[in-house]
Amino acid sequence: MAKDYYKILGVSKNASQDEIKKAYRKLARKWHPDINPGDEKAEKKFKDISEAHNALGNAEKRKLYDEFGAEGLQAGFNAEQAREYKKWQSFGGGAGTRSRAGGGQGFGQYQSYEDVFGDLFGFGGEGGGPQGFSSGRQRTTKGRDLEHEMTIDMMSALRGFETELSMRKARACDRCSGSGDDPSSSVSTCASCGGTGRMNVGDGPMNFTKICPECGGAGQSRATCPQCKGAGQTTGVEKIRVAIPKGVKEGAKVRVSGKGEPGAGGGPPGDLFLVVHIKPHPLLKREGDDLHIDVPVTIHEAMAGGTATVPTVDGQVNLKIPAGSQSGKTLKLKGKGAVNTKTKARGDLLAHLLVRPPKTDADDALKAAETLEGYYKEDVRKDLRL
Repeated sequence: MAKDYYKILGVSKNASQDEIKKAYRKLARKWHPDINPGDEKAEKKFKDISEAHNALGNAEKRKLYDEFGAEGLQAGFNAEQAREYKKWQSFGGGAGTRSRAGGGQGFGQYQSYEDVFGDLFGFGGEGGGPQGFSSGRQRTTKGRDLEHEMTIDMMSALRGFETELSMRKARACDRCSGSGDDPSSSVSTCASCGGTGRMNVGDGPMNFTKICPECGGAGQSRATCPQCKGAGQTTGVEKIRVAIPKGVKEGAKVRVSGKGEPGAGGGPPGDLFLVVHIKPHPLLKREGDDLHIDVPVTIHEAMAGGTATVPTVDGQVNLKIPAGSQSGKTLKLKGKGAVNTKTKARGDLLAHLLVRPPKTDADDALKAAETLEGYYKEDVRKDLRL
């Protein structure tokens, strides 16, 4: 029975992408194998949740799933050809053509559409094999790209780091190396075409032939790989080493080459794109490549000047405070901001001074503050108007 990914995540079919993301995160925290060590039920549940999020968390994949079901997410699936085939079927197509053994019409490797139109209209005619056998030739296609969200703190984003991710994803079958054939089986003559590699198409005054869909024109067939059932792929946990560059921004995509879905028919794998989210920092704020930080100073430091120790991405530095500084004055530490991932240039660190009076009700402190009142030459709120 086909899995209902919406039901697995507990969301409706018209749920927003944010709702899907929230549902996945909530369930992933509950069923993650690290939280439920040794629990096979939790491991299976987490696998289903990850599979559902992989399909629905990506807008493009979700459209394919809504239109074609899980089969639309198979490697090598061609939506346009599948739609054309359905259109052809709606007009009574298929009469007089020789059907595939097993009766299945799997769009994942273009079998049904190309079985009918392959040689007639130049679509290649390379199909899959019957149940228990795989084709002698398989269309080579690049694997799909994958997206994976990760959340990091701002200091890690500014400094860059390397980490290892554990992802549950499709990968090339270890037993057959992605071919779908059982490597231990012997090669036999294709029973459908008698070893010729071609079959007649349709009945009538004109004879047409096409490449045999059972053997892909090879005239031979082999038993299907028992581990992947001929798909050439299995699902498992893969550990991936990734490097997050210095200065990565919120929402940036970090590309990890060759770590997407495996290709079909020996095709190259897709890429993995890590979508980076950055947690807010309690002290730092980023604007472009510049960083902003509030630096508290005493009344004496603001009036007489001084030096304040300020933390930066590279460590602590001394900031010179000019005499007569007002609260809100901005001082620039050049080159102490974020790294631009494209140009490698660095922004600045902008320190905003905040004059902080002492928290005390001592009589001598209050008298000193009263004395300071006499030194104001104008109303400090004279410009405070709407």
